[in-house]
Amino acid sequence: MRPRTTPNLLAACGALLMLAGCAATGNGAGGPSAVKPEQLSGALNRVSWGVNLSTYQQAEKLGYDAWLEQQLHPVAARLPAAAQAQIDAMTITRKTLVQLNQDLDQQRKDADKIANDDEKKAAQQAYQQELNRIAREAATRSLLRDLYSPNQLQEQMTWFWMNHFNVHQGKSNLRALVGDYEDTAARAHALGKFRELLGATLRHPAMIRYLDNEQNAAGRLNENYARELMELHTLGVDGGYSQRDVQELARILTGVGVNLGATAPNVKKELQAQYLRQGLFEFNPNRHDYGNKEFLGQTVKGRGLAEVDEALDRLSRHPATAHFISRKLALYFVADEAPPALVERMSATYLSTDGDIAAVVRTMFTSAEFAQSLGHKFKDPAHYVVSAVRLAYDDKVVLNTGPMLYWLTRMAEPLYGRQTPDGYQLTQSGWASPGQMTTRFEIAKAIGSGSAGLFKTDGPQAQERAAFPQLANALYYQSLQKTIAPATRQVLDQATSPQEWNTFLLSSPELMHR
Repeated sequence: MRPRTTPNLLAACGALLMLAGCAATGNGAGGPSAVKPEQLSGALNRVSWGVNLSTYQQAEKLGYDAWLEQQLHPVAARLPAAAQAQIDAMTITRKTLVQLNQDLDQQRKDADKIANDDEKKAAQQAYQQELNRIAREAATRSLLRDLYSPNQLQEQMTWFWMNHFNVHQGKSNLRALVGDYEDTAARAHALGKFRELLGATLRHPAMIRYLDNEQNAAGRLNENYARELMELHTLGVDGGYSQRDVQELARILTGVGVNLGATAPNVKKELQAQYLRQGLFEFNPNRHDYGNKEFLGQTVKGRGLAEVDEALDRLSRHPATAHFISRKLALYFVADEAPPALVERMSATYLSTDGDIAAVVRTMFTSAEFAQSLGHKFKDPAHYVVSAVRLAYDDKVVLNTGPMLYWLTRMAEPLYGRQTPDGYQLTQSGWASPGQMTTRFEIAKAIGSGSAGLFKTDGPQAQERAAFPQLANALYYQSLQKTIAPATRQVLDQATSPQEWNTFLLSSPELMHR
């Protein structure tokens, strides 16, 4: 039975929501150069997807600096068996990207050939439903990794890069591509060299298709990808490039496309050596502009796909890119107003290490600005939802991520759901509206009162496991309690049941920030 919402609960949570929405997010200058022992839970809450008892105990045993070093240089690690079993059973795990897309493309073609209108409509709907199912698998896998992977920083950085190099699953057949895009482009290079990450996104069919570069050819330029590659992915809008640079980069990118079919195009004999196909990525020299280009003040000699690599080298090593990437990382991990001095130090690290992401992030995590900001960065919906489930259930593996996906959709931050290429907002102003805060209270109540459907599978043979969150645990009394403000403690003291106490804690201002 669900506990009844009492006037006491509504009044207390109303006060908490007001505090949560109004809490400060700034940080001051100066201060310690590293995280202090009493800041351990706060630092873990920022570096991971949310502190929980097992992560706290691991970092306490290793020491924060050693734990952080492990996070910066993760080794391959399996998830808990129950989570890994869910991932292993997925179609996106059992089929290669090529096989998956060829099968889906055949299903689409077969549906289009059906003469009977009703049967054709049903077959086309089945195709769309299969695309939806594949995309849901990708989102479920992403959440399971966020919840249970020991490589928490890698998973946070994966989300960051997926947002930075945003694609929208609703376009074309991207629902069949986003899972592989996240896994092989963003996640595989999340803490590596930025140049390799940039190249991986450029060669992935999800990005090519989302920003229309398969329509970009000699004599009929499409500038969409070229513009976003400079404005959103590397230099930034104030990075010093011109409209001419956009046009020249578009010329460089001609011929970069996607091939879902089983056969190669009929390439001119003199250009056949230039043709390249890797998976679904294709460079078709028939469509490439082989003239010389003037890009960012230097000549790029027309010679095919090598021009693209030259352009990416130039973009990834540009000082404007170092600053743009560093500022965005500081915005995500430190403060809504990225500290200029910190951004400059991060930029210097970027340039001196040839874009080593782990080194740049280490500069940020060991800074005074980072230590001072702990507890003040407002959680976007994804951070709120994942951190709440991690705190409530620790390493107990959920059976159904459906409620989490639903909550993210309600709060307008569904995975792979941002239509525009700029990605979701990383600052408090995008997520602290009264409506957003009310939804967070409802989520806090759903989790705090029971399993919220997280431990009940879908389907005719649904399974359900008992799971009640134990938030008043060792982590709370050893660490979290020290970070709770007197006003929040007063509200917690008003709780008349464990369910109310859980709800109050999960909807508190302290739990809205990281």
